[in-house]
Amino acid sequence: MEPMQLLRYAQRLQAIAQAGLAYPTSRFDVERYQEIRLLSAHLLKEITEEPLEKIIRVFAEETGYQTPKVDVRAVLFRGTDEVLLVKEKIDQGRWTLPGGWADVGCTPFEAAAKEAQEETGLQVKPVRLLALFDKRKHPHPPQPWYVYKAFIQCEVMGGELMQETAETAGVGWFRQDELPRLELSVDRVTLSQLDALFPYAGQPRLPALCD
Repeated sequence: MEPMQLLRYAQRLQAIAQAGLAYPTSRFDVERYQEIRLLSAHLLKEITEEPLEKIIRVFAEETGYQTPKVDVRAVLFRGTDEVLLVKEKIDQGRWTLPGGWADVGCTPFEAAAKEAQEETGLQVKPVRLLALFDKRKHPHPPQPWYVYKAFIQCEVMGGELMQETAETAGVGWFRQDELPRLELSVDRVTLSQLDALFPYAGQPRLPALCD
């Protein structure tokens, strides 16, 4: 069986276990769902590169009916042929769009502006949603969490580019024809996603993409 199919089964088992723990009908249900969650964590460890302790800790902190996590990425164009990327320290300096997990209490636009400023030093104004993708439908490496990815176009309003922040070790503008030569942080953004976003730099009236 293919790893991605196994990943989907493991994620589904985890979601069923979490829902069962949220709405148990007896003590025996709790014990069974706890066992299912532990088994799914072990399976996810074998499929992904995440340590078992981290998987168990994160899943144990989640309660209630499980829903996808949301990753928000800020898309900044310069003219019609350049996009801004940052180097992720946590991923050995590979390039990606500024962004991260959406915070509780922040709207998607607020999350995009916050991440852009923290990782680039620029003050930006989010202007539109370009794409909402289901991570499993794109060539990302396996990951325990089920994720939706929101790509939000932003305009630079002020600030100055910072070559190093707490999370990044570089920043730069890149043309589309330069992207294939970059080592991308493919857990965060793929070349095919960047290629799909580039047309918006010159055609702002294109409809948003959604899986």
